[in-house]
Amino acid sequence: MAQSNTPTMRSRRLGNELRRLRIEAGLKVQDAADALECGHPKISQIENGKRGIRPLDLTVLFKLYGVEDERQCASLRRLAKEIHKVDWWSNQGPMLRDTLKDCLTLEADSELVRTYESTIIPGLLQTEAYMRQTFSVHPPERVDLLVKTRMKRKELLDSHADFCLRAVIDVPALHRIGGPRDVVRDQLEHLQREADRPNVKVQVLPLDAALPQDQLPPFAIFRQRGEPPADIVWWSTLRVVACSNSGRMCCATPLLGTS
Repeated sequence: MAQSNTPTMRSRRLGNELRRLRIEAGLKVQDAADALECGHPKISQIENGKRGIRPLDLTVLFKLYGVEDERQCASLRRLAKEIHKVDWWSNQGPMLRDTLKDCLTLEADSELVRTYESTIIPGLLQTEAYMRQTFSVHPPERVDLLVKTRMKRKELLDSHADFCLRAVIDVPALHRIGGPRDVVRDQLEHLQREADRPNVKVQVLPLDAALPQDQLPPFAIFRQRGEPPADIVWWSTLRVVACSNSGRMCCATPLLGTS
């Protein structure tokens, strides 16, 4: 598979997992290169997410690393095929920032999204009028694109039977909706309707709740489909890490103003 100069969120996930498997097997990059009969740079590029990997090469690495779990192998093979998948946001070009595209990829590949918001309503639970109010600082043409993108995201709640959303909203966010009374009313009523969905759970954090002194900013946790399952934490201002159920760590990028 041809090398790409721009890693994707999926290629980084695959590369991180292959690196983890190699290290757990006690092997060096050169050991993997020898098994694939290739140079050291190719393995580094795969593990850094800068290129994909052929199915045959993936099979060789599974054998080399001692990976025998068929569900895990199938999950990684599927991820390898989806590295160059063309998603609906892929053709938006520079109008959508790379961080937003990464977020959309994580969201689309998730079976569960857990989010905490302290000042605004989570994006998947917003009305169109509330979105336009939130994006009003942008030029009109960009507002239209951002609203269209966010409305498209909301289709996940209908189109994926296994997609679940768990949202914790700090109570001040409910008092900061702002705008005309009909916008506030419609947003609160919409939030209540969405909370009645079987795949959506909304909780409100009360003002008297005890919080740690180092309270974290808004964040989301994306539970990625596949074996083993991986939880990727997406923080609003800092570079963050992803942690699977087994405690594995890998890097993700920051999300700025795309909730």
